[in-house]
Amino acid sequence: MNVYKIEAGTAQHIGNRPEQTDRTALFTGARAPGFMMAVLADGVTGGATASDQVLLTAKQQFDNFKPGDDPSIERLQGLLRDIVLETHTVLKLNALTSKTESHSTFVGLVITPKGTAVWAHVGDSRLYRFTRAECAVRTSDLSYIEHLVGTDKLPLEAAKNHRHSKLLVNVLGNSRKEPFVAVGHHEHLAAGDTFLLASDGLWHFFTDNELGAVTNKNTPRQASELLINKAVERAQGKGGNCTMAIVKLVKPPKEVPNYTVERMRRAV
Repeated sequence: MNVYKIEAGTAQHIGNRPEQTDRTALFTGARAPGFMMAVLADGVTGGATASDQVLLTAKQQFDNFKPGDDPSIERLQGLLRDIVLETHTVLKLNALTSKTESHSTFVGLVITPKGTAVWAHVGDSRLYRFTRAECAVRTSDLSYIEHLVGTDKLPLEAAKNHRHSKLLVNVLGNSRKEPFVAVGHHEHLAAGDTFLLASDGLWHFFTDNELGAVTNKNTPRQASELLINKAVERAQGKGGNCTMAIVKLVKPPKEVPNYTVERMRRAV
């Protein structure tokens, strides 16, 4: 198994909006030692109600998750699907009393102690996986478009333009449509792998190569500062909420042999 340590962080900027409706967090599982989860949610309508609920549900589900010795990829993907579906149900129930729907996107990532990453997303928030500076994976709406063509019998061009119709927005909390969850995974993680979860207020302003270069050369904190500053500059006062979570796998520091430490002490 490849040896690495995890460096991770989150960052946000409100942009030109009156309210920050994005949410992001990093979790460890109460009953899942060595597992970590990163979650990002973009509140599309109804303020931060929906994105707050995403994080609350994610933490509850992850705290209750008992992985066992070697959980399958399908079971881990099921955990992320459960977060989506439970949040979606809660938001729909809340809408019955408030008479107002709250919608949110979702991106979730789970990394296991055995070097497997599993992710899921709903909507236009994205997950990127970089191998050093190269973009190896970027989530997209392709699978959702295929879903629309297959289940709703839409012509391909109409499905590609689904964002232009409020009836076809793939989000949590939409009473007209169940959320479509796209999943992915990668095994044998190694130092040099980096994951970026990003809302559209961030990824809209960068190419894949730019994101890969910045995350590869910097710590998560440094990278987030550089990306937010550049996104604000490129938005020219018109940018929305900008949110990210960065999970970077790096080589652990070399251990200093005990005899070397002792010799150093004597020399002081």
